[in-house]
Amino acid sequence: MPRSNRPRGRGAGDRDRDDARDASFQRMLAGWRRTETRRGREYSVQPVTGARTEKTYTCPGCHQTIEIGTPHVVVWREDGILGAQADLAARRHWHTHCWRIHG
Repeated sequence: MPRSNRPRGRGAGDRDRDDARDASFQRMLAGWRRTETRRGREYSVQPVTGARTEKTYTCPGCHQTIEIGTPHVVVWREDGILGAQADLAARRHWHTHCWRIHG
C-alpha cells in the first residue's frame, strides 16, 4: 500500500504532551525566582531573559533605560504591610548589575 503524504491531525496525545512540556517549562522558570534579604526586608528576585522582554523599563538603580532584549531582574517586596498583591503590583525592573550593587 502506498504511503500517504496527507497531514494527519494532531491527536489528543500530542496536545497532552505539549501541555505537559509547557507546564514543566513554567515550573523551571518559577524555579529561577529566589528570595533575597536586603536591609532587613525580603524581596523576590525573578531573572528575565532578553528574549522575554517586551518593552522598555527605567531601572530604579541607575535611572537608565532597560532596552527591549536586555536581560534583567524583576524585584518586589515579599513582606510589605499591604499584602502580596500590592507588593507584586509595586514590582520594579532592575539591571542585574544595579540590583547587585544598589538593591
